[in-house]
Amino acid sequence: MRTWLRRSLWDLVPRDQRDTPAGLRRRQVVAVATVVAGAVLLGVSLRIEPGSVAFYPATFALAAVWVAGALASGRLHLGRIAVRDQLRRPVLAPLLVGAGLAAVFLVAALVLRPVPFVADQVRGVLDHAAEGSLTLVAVVTVVNGIAEELFFRGAVYAAVPRRPVLVSTVAYTLTTIAAGNLLLVVAALLLGLVVGLERRASGGILGPAITHVTWALLMLFGLPLVF
Repeated sequence: MRTWLRRSLWDLVPRDQRDTPAGLRRRQVVAVATVVAGAVLLGVSLRIEPGSVAFYPATFALAAVWVAGALASGRLHLGRIAVRDQLRRPVLAPLLVGAGLAAVFLVAALVLRPVPFVADQVRGVLDHAAEGSLTLVAVVTVVNGIAEELFFRGAVYAAVPRRPVLVSTVAYTLTTIAAGNLLLVVAALLLGLVVGLERRASGGILGPAITHVTWALLMLFGLPLVF
């Protein structure tokens, strides 16, 4: 278990992903512009009245912003991790990391359930699923989870020469503040740190995307069982 976690979150695999100075500047300009646009659209989409059909096009538009920013920033990488004595695309390991992270969150939610503030914050997150189509919300969750990783662990991470895990996590967390929900901000901070470490170890976005989507879906279906 210790070796598996170390390879998933800490050990760096060989890679050469250096940008030219011009390429790095382009990433940085695109990343800043996209963060601002995405934060505004995120705040708008999560303030739409639960049950409104406007929620779905707004959140898909947000995903489009993240994807467009990621693709415009430059080349993206899938990444690899060490499995036995070979380098392979990370699939099973990030799935298990996402499941483990979701379990930690759900246990914490169960412990904090009696706290009125926490309960209100959770209900604020789940209102769209409760009032609208759970299937559509699940699709939105998957699409936006992948889009966020393409941008934050793809474009933003690659745009930062120093401490990219810290900077991409902070950028992701600050963007989430626009949603106006403290629970989402805390979740973004912890999730961002984990997937940032995965990005650092693997050199790519595949592992972070799988972890993010796994965690998000388990939270979507698991939190209503707790609250």
